[in-house]
Amino acid sequence: MKAKTRRTLAAQAIPMIAILLFFGAWQLACRLFAIPIFILPAPSDAIHALIDQWPGIWPNALHTLLITLVGFGMSVAFGVCLGVAVGASALLYRAINPLLIGFNAIPKVAMVPILVMWFGIGTVPAVITAFLTAFFPISVNVATGIATVEPELLDVLRSLGASRLDIVRKIGIPRSLPYFFASLKVAIALAFVGTVISETIASNSGIGYLMVTASSTFRVPLVFAGLIVIAAMGVTMYAAAAILERRWTGWATRGVQSSTPQAAG
Repeated sequence: MKAKTRRTLAAQAIPMIAILLFFGAWQLACRLFAIPIFILPAPSDAIHALIDQWPGIWPNALHTLLITLVGFGMSVAFGVCLGVAVGASALLYRAINPLLIGFNAIPKVAMVPILVMWFGIGTVPAVITAFLTAFFPISVNVATGIATVEPELLDVLRSLGASRLDIVRKIGIPRSLPYFFASLKVAIALAFVGTVISETIASNSGIGYLMVTASSTFRVPLVFAGLIVIAAMGVTMYAAAAILERRWTGWATRGVQSSTPQAAG
């Protein structure tokens, strides 16, 4: 038990150590090479700007977080429905898959001006951009999980009288859960990217807008403070998705995790 506890604590400490080393190397490089603050501020400068300007940062950070969560929620609902439909039907998969790939290849920054023409500057383009950026990996992963059910298992279920709906509901969807939760960790990061892209182009609030305003007045530490806030929110949401993944799909990896220490020993 003690050895297992030590391994757990070590695994939890490694990410923090890596973050500290990264910021330490960044700080050392800025001081060692005397990099001007208007080119690359040191982490201490960015953190000082974060603390000093926090009354103006947190409302924009909250706005970005809420917009991202709304767009991400829409992408989850739409992506799961589309993934289930595409994964359950080979004909629909062949028909829609090229469209999905082509749409995903379009840079979402190119969609923002069109959304502004349709909905104006503000919240709606940011929500839609976050949605458009995040739904693709969810739909593709859910469809993959459903479409890759073993043919032998399908034959057995059909011989037992199971309908296509029964197969999808009782086998396909549970089997796609590891794919789904893995895609959430990718999609939440993409949702933040979409939100910030829209805020930098067509918004009067949010972290993206704050960064553009700060860069226009050469307040570079404030720009990097905004980047730190975005990264912190992204890591937090990623961790939440990872917790849900372990809670709901532990059965998919528990055997591998439990056998690895024994094999190593």
